[in-house]
Amino acid sequence: MDETRNNGGKTGKPSPPVEHQFKPGNPGRQKGSRNKLGELFLEAMHADFEAHGPAVIEKVRNDKPDQYLKIVASILPKDFNVSFRKTDELSDDELIERIRLLDASIKPFLAARGENGADERDPAQTEH
Repeated sequence: MDETRNNGGKTGKPSPPVEHQFKPGNPGRQKGSRNKLGELFLEAMHADFEAHGPAVIEKVRNDKPDQYLKIVASILPKDFNVSFRKTDELSDDELIERIRLLDASIKPFLAARGENGADERDPAQTEH
C-alpha cells in the first residue's frame, strides 16, 4: 500500500529523531527511575502536608470547591463501587428506624421553612 499522500509526505506515526532512538547497548531509562520520581514527589507532598496540612485543605475546600472535588475524585479508586441496600430487603423495624433517622435529620431544614414552603431565613445565615 502506498504510504504517501498527494503532497508526497508519509502518513502514520513519524519516527523520532536519531538522537532519541534506542541504540545497541543503550537500554534506555534506568530501571526504577520512574518509580524514584514518584517516590520523591510523594515525599515532598508528605512533607508539605506535615507543614501545612488540614489548614490548606480547608482553604481549598472553602475557596475553590471545584478543585477540592477534583482532588477528592482523583484519589478515589478507579473502581469505586457503592452498594445500597434496597428497601424491599429491609425488615419493617429497619424501615421504621430509617424513617425516624431521616425525619430527625431533615427537621431543622423543614422548621426553617414557612407555611408557603419558602425559606424565610436570611440566605447569608444558611448553615452548611
